[in-house]
Formats: sequence, structure tokens, C-alpha cells
Amino acid sequence: MIKNTFIILDGIGQKLEKRLWREGVLTWNHFLGTKCPSFIPPVRKGLFDKTLFSAYAELNEGNAAYFAHTLKRIEHWRLYDAFKDNAVCLDIETNGLSPTSGGYVTVVGMYDGQAYKCFIRGENLTADALNEELSKYKYLITFYGSVFDIPFLKVCFRHLKLDIPHFDLCFGARRVGLRGGLKKLEQHFDIQREDEVKGMDGYDAVLLWQEAERGNNNALDLLILYNKEDTVNLFGIAKNIYRRLKVLTGIEEYIRNTTP
Repeated sequence: MIKNTFIILDGIGQKLEKRLWREGVLTWNHFLGTKCPSFIPPVRKGLFDKTLFSAYAELNEGNAAYFAHTLKRIEHWRLYDAFKDNAVCLDIETNGLSPTSGGYVTVVGMYDGQAYKCFIRGENLTADALNEELSKYKYLITFYGSVFDIPFLKVCFRHLKLDIPHFDLCFGARRVGLRGGLKKLEQHFDIQREDEVKGMDGYDAVLLWQEAERGNNNALDLLILYNKEDTVNLFGIAKNIYRRLKVLTGIEEYIRNTTP
């Protein structure tokens, strides 16, 4: 989808992007290889060409951070297909309080499509450990993370480095007409949880942490499993939301209409 995207160009919004698609300018290559569209001044066409050449170079280099700044955050979903193989899903658990009122992170889970890693308060949860792990990835996937998880982490770990595109599934889901929390999305996409944590929510996670602090290892194991389910399930949801968002743009219909 990113190579169909023209809203990275200064002054091009979704309406003009769709107009380009409608006129058969479907990809960056099409734009670079075509004469100036009637609604774009020749001088701007030259500037746009330079921007797209740069974008091509950055994409070929795998520089996801470049697109974190050239695309509005709400459009970072367009990068999913390009960077899904270098993506990480992230979810946190807390003690139930706000970070300005004694709140802290208890567990951070990360999943890259292959393996789940867990960072636990008092064991291996440090800014250095998080930065080391996050530095391996080029794309972040969360649910409501742009509002909760990431701001919370940045308050608790002030030296956290996170400068990659961020696909927040909560807001992607809303754009395609899906409401509700993560558990409701899992039900919609028929994603099952382990029996031990079915029906649990964030409040249960807080209670489990309190039990873990009292030395209950079973409670900690259950909390980790709950976080794992929260984190791992994001990948399947991201794939589905990406597909629906892409359909919503209309690009696939434009491609069909221009294919001989």
C-alpha cells in the first residue's frame, strides 16, 4: 500500500490521491513515469518527483523511521505490508494507577511473529532492556498503545527510544466500523485465548500482580500468560485490519478498473 500512497507529498490529501488513482496514476512508478497531471503545476511535479525518489530510496534501505515522519500517524497502517516482517507487537500491564499517581509498569510483552518475550518489574524490566529489544524492529503494533501503553512507558522510562511507525489497531478498527476493546475484536475475528485466561481483563491483571508481589508464582505465571495472549493476538488482528483499511481506500477497485 505504501507505493500507492501520495499523501506523503506536501499538499496532496486523500481527495487528490484518489483523483490520481482515478486517472490511472496508481503507484510511485506511474507518477514518476507520467507527464504532469492537469491539476498539478509543473513546478510542483518536479518537487514531488524528488520526494518520491527519496521515498523509494528510503524504502529500499528499509528506513521505516523516515516514513514515521512523512506520514501522519493515523496513516502508519499503510506501511504494514512493507514492514510486517520487521514488526513487533507490544502490550503492557500496570499496577492500575496512573503514572503520575504512583502507577508503574509491571509487565511488558513483545511478539515479533515468531517468539514472545516478557519483561517483568524487578527482574528484567529496564529502559536499557526495552531499548535493546525495540532496536531490533522497524514497525510497532499495539491496541490503544498510542494513547495508553506508549505514553505510560515514556513516563516510567524517560530514556525510551521509539522512533518507528506505529499501527494502533484500536483506531484502525474504528475506521473500518469495528468498535469495542481488544477482546471484542478477537471474538470478531474468531481468535481464541487459552482457557486459563479466558474472560480475564485488565483489572484481573492488576490483582494477579498484587498476588505475585506476595510471592504467588502461579499468579505471576498467569499474568504472563494473560499478557502473552494480549500481545500475540495483535498480529492476526493487524493483518485483518490492514486488509479492510486498504479496501476502504478504494485502491483495489481502481487497480481492477485499469487492468486490461
